[in-house]
Amino acid sequence: MSTVGIAGAGRMGTAFARRLIETGHTVLVWNRTPARTADAAKAGAGVVSSLAALAAADTILISLTDARAVEAVVDGLLAAGISGRLVVDMSTMLPDQTRPIAAKVVAAGADFVDCPVGGTVAPALKGQLLGMAGGTEAAFLRAKPVLDQLCRRVEHLGPAGSGAQMKLAINLPLALYWQTLAEALAMLKGSGISNEMAVSLIADSSAGPTVLKNRAQVVVDTLAGTDQPGTFDIAGLSKDLNLALAWAQTGGHALPLSGAARESYERALADGLGRFDGASLTRFLLR
Repeated sequence: MSTVGIAGAGRMGTAFARRLIETGHTVLVWNRTPARTADAAKAGAGVVSSLAALAAADTILISLTDARAVEAVVDGLLAAGISGRLVVDMSTMLPDQTRPIAAKVVAAGADFVDCPVGGTVAPALKGQLLGMAGGTEAAFLRAKPVLDQLCRRVEHLGPAGSGAQMKLAINLPLALYWQTLAEALAMLKGSGISNEMAVSLIADSSAGPTVLKNRAQVVVDTLAGTDQPGTFDIAGLSKDLNLALAWAQTGGHALPLSGAARESYERALADGLGRFDGASLTRFLLR
């Protein structure tokens, strides 16, 4: 198996490390804050203190919060020299942020794939993510053996930036769903129907997305008044909603529902709900 380096040891980066170690890869991890590599190290990953050391890996996965962090890491890798390497950026960014990064990596003699994923920590640990890849056909085929260990399905969608564009489209309905659920539950006020029964029926119907089917109890507990830590929390949903709105604006597309939902997210963030599950937005709006 190849050596895989991972830049970013947050929840997803650590989950990638654990899964790849279990499937036989040698894994190196780097994080700007070294203390955050502890969980990956316990799982068997080697911890490196510099991007130059990470650049020795055959494949380098990047899992970071935003474009600024990705750009800084890529610049560090380029300074170390990555000719012949494969860089796979799994962060969620704007397509126009991904493309210049891809160009710099390719100019340095390396292959580049952007492959943001659908799913959070639990499916990552089981290799059940949904991968959306952009890059050349050759780069995608080179990345596929590693991505297949993380994803139940990974599709090559076109040139660099295509994966980023698809990820924004996938996350947008999820961000809107929590506001839609609040409006649906508002119709049941005074009916005597419990939130538990309502959520159960919605989850079992065509109105129930996968996130509700998988996290129904989290939603019920949240609606009962106990906010739950989010695997894809309100802060992350808000970030991706803002990216989608920014991307739509560049193409001259109006997203009126998304614009209205952004106001709800801003209010929830101001109320200190950023680290909680999307269902906390539903509870907040019902309140």
